[in-house]
Amino acid sequence: MTETTTSTTPRTAGSGEPILKLRAVNKSFGPVHVLQDVEFEAHAGEVTALVGDNGAGKSTLVKCIGGTYAIDSGEYLFEGQPVKVHDPRDAAALGIEIVYQDLALCENLDIVGNMFLGRERVSGWKTLDENTMERLAGETLAGLSVRTVKSLRQQVSSLSGGQRQTVAIAKSVLWNSKVVILDEPTAALGVAQTEQVLELVRRLADRGHAVILISHNMRDVLEVSDRIAALYLGRMAAQVKRSDVTQTQIVELITAGRSGDLGLQPGTNGNGNGNGHDAPAAPVSPTAGLDAAGGTGISDALSAADANTESDGKGAAS
Repeated sequence: MTETTTSTTPRTAGSGEPILKLRAVNKSFGPVHVLQDVEFEAHAGEVTALVGDNGAGKSTLVKCIGGTYAIDSGEYLFEGQPVKVHDPRDAAALGIEIVYQDLALCENLDIVGNMFLGRERVSGWKTLDENTMERLAGETLAGLSVRTVKSLRQQVSSLSGGQRQTVAIAKSVLWNSKVVILDEPTAALGVAQTEQVLELVRRLADRGHAVILISHNMRDVLEVSDRIAALYLGRMAAQVKRSDVTQTQIVELITAGRSGDLGLQPGTNGNGNGNGHDAPAAPVSPTAGLDAAGGTGISDALSAADANTESDGKGAAS
């Protein structure tokens, strides 16, 4: 196994071709068409936020990227070359690591043991090479400017939620990864711990990693992302630069699939009827699903705006 090296030289954000690109990807489970002609890309040195309401297809897309699910059709390109990813080992061999929401850490092991779990270093005497593993773990954490961990030999059970997330992220970059996918990294964290994790996410991108951030929290998305990819009912509504869209447009893409001329146009509304025509649909509230999904602040702001509009209307009528 090649020894991990920690590089501190940042690459130019978004330079050249995307490191990961999906073209017209489809995935079905029986009669349910979960992903429909999805286009997606991630650039080295950038944070791409993958957003969408519950059931939009985010988890399925990530599992297709990570090899848990094989895609039914479409192209999977990595560093400009078409590849076949049949299982998570294939994805890991390319340099794709996923940090799931449950973190997959063992509380009875220390930080070093967790970071090398399943990939332990063995000495010439066929025993665990604890010194080498501790050194590499320390170098990785130092390279990410992690200062909240007192000892590498702390058991994970003694760590806070933010520290555990830090260990899980550091574990993902220990193996020369190029693409790091983070599934709701701040979902169960307090304010201070959330800021620490978001700073770490930004440092990952600054070190040249392509970071894919899955989050329902609009504040996190707006704070750290360079690009935003919005899924709506299994279709990619839009993938745009963060600087090109407003907060309201993002919410509309999530809840309705389009915002003005941006997003899915009539005939491609993501309903999966396959006939090229819009199917009848119930009106969609701009705040639907955001409160339950953790859309902090967005739904409150839009609801307040609606209330003010109604109030003004009543005043004018009287």
